[in-house]
Amino acid sequence: MNVHTNEKLDMEWVNLMMIARDLGLSVDEIKDFLKKGNQKS
Repeated sequence: MNVHTNEKLDMEWVNLMMIARDLGLSVDEIKDFLKKGNQKS
């Protein structure tokens, strides 16, 4: 990954966290959701 790609990915995570906060989700809830999704793969 180049620097531009990393910056874009960072911004996507920031946007995700802001949306989650607006929905009342915690970072831990998001982590749990992502872990569950990875286990099904």
